[in-house]
Amino acid sequence: MRESGAASRPRRGAPAAILAALGVALLVVFAAAPCQAQTKEKPKSVGGFGEAKRGDVPEGTAEMLTPDADKAIRSALAWLAKSQNADGSFGTATYRGNIAVTSLAGLAFMSAGSSPGRGPYGAQIDKALAYVLDNTSPSGFISVASSSTHGPMYSHGFGTLFLAEAYGMTHRPEIREKLQKAVRLIIDTQNNEGGWRYQPVRHDADISVTICQINALRAARNAGLYVPKETVDACIRYVKQSQNADGGFRYMLQGGASAFPRSAAGVVALQSAGEYDSKEIREGIAYLRQYMREIKSRGQYSHYFYGHYYAAQALWIRGGEEWNEWYPAIRDELIRRQYSAGFWQDSICNEYGTAMALIILQIPNNYLPIFQR
Repeated sequence: MRESGAASRPRRGAPAAILAALGVALLVVFAAAPCQAQTKEKPKSVGGFGEAKRGDVPEGTAEMLTPDADKAIRSALAWLAKSQNADGSFGTATYRGNIAVTSLAGLAFMSAGSSPGRGPYGAQIDKALAYVLDNTSPSGFISVASSSTHGPMYSHGFGTLFLAEAYGMTHRPEIREKLQKAVRLIIDTQNNEGGWRYQPVRHDADISVTICQINALRAARNAGLYVPKETVDACIRYVKQSQNADGGFRYMLQGGASAFPRSAAGVVALQSAGEYDSKEIREGIAYLRQYMREIKSRGQYSHYFYGHYYAAQALWIRGGEEWNEWYPAIRDELIRRQYSAGFWQDSICNEYGTAMALIILQIPNNYLPIFQR
């Protein structure tokens, strides 16, 4: 890595499963500043989805966050905090005010252990949260028309995920009200194939937009909101039909080759829907592991951060040898790619690349509810 400032990683909280069993509130104490991650008794299973994969954090995970990784994370968090716009949003140039970029930045701060209004980056999360809430329409659609996007349902999916994670930490009624409407919009716009696409209409579908929506629904369900079983089952069918014989996933059902970014998304879509050891998962993981050599050889391909954002999730949920091999490789490569000022560069905007890299690097913290084991 080209220079970065010193840092220390906050202590890991107790495993989420233990907290659920005890039914108590969790107080997370940081080395840098106090932060209370409010965790109430976990809601009962509501609607679709199998139970989330739970278990102790794998032995040796703490050691994976090396001193160099800690330094990279601390430097990046400081850079990202300074890059927040006055209105609470993140993003620059045509992506200024983009909901997806803003939501990912909020999730990056949450991955460090802060929560809305609490912890070293609680103020930044609160401002980002207010921006997303202010741009949630009465219909539940989360979008900023003036901000560039690859498709408004990407922003809606990441925005809903951010609201769900924030609601799970705070149980603020004003978040729940808009989250419920955002979730309802996702449910109502699922197409007949079982997926989603760029616009909030029941027309066509692709694997990339679909993962955004099912991940958001999973987070909302984890926070206690109802998600119909038929919505989840239809999504599972769609994702499985999108898998090619090589274990990877094509972009749309009509055909096409497998590729690393969308294949990582396909695996996480199934995991989010509650499948953890199906034939499709095993073959998808085997496909992704072919890219280990490319990480170590510092390869480059399109949608770099997007692909590794989902690949890291897929391997973390998978655990075992696959995770133990994958994380050190992408950790070291991200450290190498970081600029001395603390950010990661991406063609969308540097705030996007930095938020994505921070989420990847901080998965072993086990703080973000959607990733907790």
